[in-house]
Amino acid sequence: MLTTKKTICKTKLLLVITTLLLSQNFSFSQQIQSRDQLIEKAVSKISPDSIKSHIQDLLAFHTRHNLSTKTDNKIGIGAASNYLFSKISSYITDSNSDLKVNRVEYKIGGKESRLGKEVVLTNVIATINGTNNNDNRVIALLAHYDNRIDDNNDSTSFAPGANDNGSGVAALIEIARVLSEIKIPVTVKLMFLSGEEHGLFGSEYMAQLAEKEHWNLIAVINNDMIGNSSASETDSRNNTKLRIFSENIPASESDEMRKVRIFNSAENDSPSRQLARYIKEIGERYVMNLDISLVYRNDRFGRGGDHTPFNKRGFTAVRICEYYENYNRTHQSVIFKNGIQYGDLIDGVDFEYVRKNAAVNLASLLNLSLAPSTPNDVKIDISSLSGETKISWKASLIGKSPNAYYLLIRETDKSQWEKKVFVKETSVNVPLSRDNFFFGVQAIDEFGHESLPVFAIGAK
Repeated sequence: MLTTKKTICKTKLLLVITTLLLSQNFSFSQQIQSRDQLIEKAVSKISPDSIKSHIQDLLAFHTRHNLSTKTDNKIGIGAASNYLFSKISSYITDSNSDLKVNRVEYKIGGKESRLGKEVVLTNVIATINGTNNNDNRVIALLAHYDNRIDDNNDSTSFAPGANDNGSGVAALIEIARVLSEIKIPVTVKLMFLSGEEHGLFGSEYMAQLAEKEHWNLIAVINNDMIGNSSASETDSRNNTKLRIFSENIPASESDEMRKVRIFNSAENDSPSRQLARYIKEIGERYVMNLDISLVYRNDRFGRGGDHTPFNKRGFTAVRICEYYENYNRTHQSVIFKNGIQYGDLIDGVDFEYVRKNAAVNLASLLNLSLAPSTPNDVKIDISSLSGETKISWKASLIGKSPNAYYLLIRETDKSQWEKKVFVKETSVNVPLSRDNFFFGVQAIDEFGHESLPVFAIGAK
């Protein structure tokens, strides 16, 4: 009987996979991490001194309350939006026509709203257009620039907002500066949002716009309070830990999606959760002395952020946030009482910590933008009972063609992918039962840039 070359290759691949999986018994072992020099160089350009300077600029506006003046050139939310527009515009040069910045105005509020009246607010959007005309993917980073103190409607008192959310805004300004010097294949939007403190209005408007205009928005990363490294009550201090919040069951889940989720036991494998795992892997690959914690909640307990309106419309969105929150600073009036300094002052911001967290954003978006698009129709063959598992998929037609794929594997009680197996074809058999393991697939290019993982679901 003749054995074809293809059969021999598949047999060898199965032997390699068996050796990798069974000999290591899923214990931790040495890991090889290949870093892209372009990404490393870009990450190294983020400056803690520049971040400090940006936050100092924001504090000079006295308050960025949504009801504060929009006509004064020096104070209030109007002056802050003008500053952001001017700052990003300063990075546009004759040699870089890919960077654009625009104002997006929207009307919100009324007598029955938290604002108490109708106002017009402004989002400032920096867009770095991708260079690949065959790739319409969009990645969005968010940071709200409005702020307030304890009185929700006090629009005149000093409200520095150094950490909430001067830290997130400063990070995005630095990322804009670095990206203005780089050519990338996909489009990146840096959204400086208003309206967050009174109802997520700015992000709600942008999520509606993305849905209306059919953006191929593959990842939304919200940066809100990423600069505080000490807790208020316990005085715990650590600038080596960062949180990523992600939804489990998608807020936009349809009845059909619910059936698929239940059939595949996919409660812990929403697209947003895959993005969170991706940011942890890439962030820790390029940023030293940082441990990223995956918090399996949409946001902090009982609260929300600017990623939530995107989740509700079916977009893949997560929140990046400091590990410790200091409640002596968040939304507090600036006073000194009983030996404690209250208020969100610049002394409470750890600039090196913001640098690292900004670097996580930049490394993740660059790695994702340089990778092929995600594979399609990632399916587990359930046409018969078997102790092996056959997974197949299709290559995406968007962007550059994949060079190969990673098969991702984890046991069902593990929260993160444990193994990656290199696969050249668009199907693979593994000697593992689908009862005991979850599987996913990533597309990779010739340099190893990985797409987001796609969770494998059962199909005949």
